[in-house]
Amino acid sequence: MEISGFEKLTLTDYPGHIACIVFTKGCNFKCPFCHNSDLITFGKGNISQTDVMDYLKKRKSMLDGVVITGGEPTMQKDIMFFIKSIKDLGLKVKLDTNGYNPNVLKKLIDEKLIDYIAMDIKADKVNFSLVSGIDIDYNKIIESVDYIKKSGIDYEFRTTIVKEYHNYKILNNICEYLGKNAKYYIQNFENSSNVLNQKLNGFDKSELIELVNKLNKKFPNVIVRGI
Repeated sequence: MEISGFEKLTLTDYPGHIACIVFTKGCNFKCPFCHNSDLITFGKGNISQTDVMDYLKKRKSMLDGVVITGGEPTMQKDIMFFIKSIKDLGLKVKLDTNGYNPNVLKKLIDEKLIDYIAMDIKADKVNFSLVSGIDIDYNKIIESVDYIKKSGIDYEFRTTIVKEYHNYKILNNICEYLGKNAKYYIQNFENSSNVLNQKLNGFDKSELIELVNKLNKKFPNVIVRGI
């Protein structure tokens, strides 16, 4: 595992659990609004996997689980071994993923290595390549979404919305595809020095509330995170 970040305590990133966060290096997307742009490039991580595991062994009685995020964790060649090591400690695992590696995702689910999945839905089919920063095969996104929904494990889908890339029509298209019963979170973009495109903007609070209220008329499971 190439690890480039380790947050030893979070009370918010794994719903209902006390956890820590492991940030893996390297991503197959290049989203212009990415907050972890320093993790996009593949290469050696600067944090030892051994150090992370040593910490987990010492703190396992105080933690419920581990959030593995990135970057894109499913691109790590030894992701299964790493998660198995965490599970052997009796800890739960939440995986953050863009869903573009469905074969690995299926293996992790089938091996019962994941307790919670949070999959980012960047945009609807028409706009997905623009928002993800690469020319994508949308069938891979469909494959991951469908498998997660049928998996029986706890999950959420989520979209970080950016004024320059998202509107009601795009979000409605996402909701139509996910269906009324899917747990779907919308989180507002906030600019920072790490974002690739510094000219992007989030929505005003009133705009955000109006947008979600409109979506909720057909899709009651759409929830705004962070307001």
